[in-house]
Amino acid sequence: MGVPLFKIRDIVNRHDVVVRSSNYALYGDLSERVMSILAAAAPQHEIYSIDECFLDLERLPVKDLTAWCRDLRGRAKRWTGIPVSVGIGTTKTLSKIANKLAKTSAKADGVIDLAGHPEWIEAALTKTPVGDVWGIGFRWSKMLSERGITTALQLRNAQDGWIRQRMGVVGLRTVHELRGIACHELDTQPAPKKTTCCSRSFGQAITDKDQVRNAIVSFAERAAEKIRHSDQVCGSMQVFITTDPFDTTAPQHSASASTTFMSPTADSRAVVTSAVRILERIWRDGYAWRKAGVLLLDLSSVQDVQPNLFTVQTTQSDGLMKAVDRINDRFGRGAVGLGLSAKNAEWRMRQDRLSPHFTTRWREIPRVRIDNVSSDCTPAPDPA
Repeated sequence: MGVPLFKIRDIVNRHDVVVRSSNYALYGDLSERVMSILAAAAPQHEIYSIDECFLDLERLPVKDLTAWCRDLRGRAKRWTGIPVSVGIGTTKTLSKIANKLAKTSAKADGVIDLAGHPEWIEAALTKTPVGDVWGIGFRWSKMLSERGITTALQLRNAQDGWIRQRMGVVGLRTVHELRGIACHELDTQPAPKKTTCCSRSFGQAITDKDQVRNAIVSFAERAAEKIRHSDQVCGSMQVFITTDPFDTTAPQHSASASTTFMSPTADSRAVVTSAVRILERIWRDGYAWRKAGVLLLDLSSVQDVQPNLFTVQTTQSDGLMKAVDRINDRFGRGAVGLGLSAKNAEWRMRQDRLSPHFTTRWREIPRVRIDNVSSDCTPAPDPA
């Protein structure tokens, strides 16, 4: 779990910890590079998150999967500099357990194969706390621990009827996966998103309404851009603002409200206009706001939109929005937008410790300097 920096400042100073600000462009680019290497190695894959990917290894013509995975791991390290750990299992849940152990075991060399070594499964489940099992959240972990189930092995051996009664079908599937029965197939065609959110914590607490409005405009514009790239439109939206929960000396308040569009849209102008109207409704003077966000709801494909008899239809193919997206894709996000917002506005994240954009900005590409080295060697004689 993440911890606010100010809470561990003494640990950072005591151990000379290197602190970096979030660099989402760099993380996303490196993630895409690693995922492309992994995806090219297997017939099917599922990108589960920014740093996790499931591969289908069942149909690979390979005798030694451990050696093959170590070679793949080395390839990713050479080509991107990112270390990768690999866990192999007959189910997704077992593969995630193997992956976690591969990260912490010095003998594993980054790869653990529970599918090829079923005799290791019981020991692996014994070492895994029940709270570390994929799909077991804090609430279930607490309930299971209170009833004496503290390891993944004990969860695997629990009775089906009791699990079904206490945890429902979802919990029962997790238990079956621990037993080697696949319940979660590889999802090579993820379902379209139903919501999209753009939110940020401000660089400092903001009391000025104009500053918060500028932030909301920026978030709404970014959220609309996201759904256009997914060929989607939104049917409703929500805007929220909140104070700093860690500042016990300041009054606390959070507010949110939503609205429904007469016709689903992905037009930045409509989304921004509605977001500003919502902000006017929920704004309260006298509070120092620390975070805000825009949530687009009821997303659907542009092709699935039902025409509204009483409104003029505007779709994603609107020429202005297409032109804006093309310009921003070519010259960088924010090259063209609605309104003006200072680059150093108070609401923007401080990012005082931002690492360089090594792979996404030309001017920040690492430079290599080769100094002239003198040599005392005598030149080779002229062949002539």
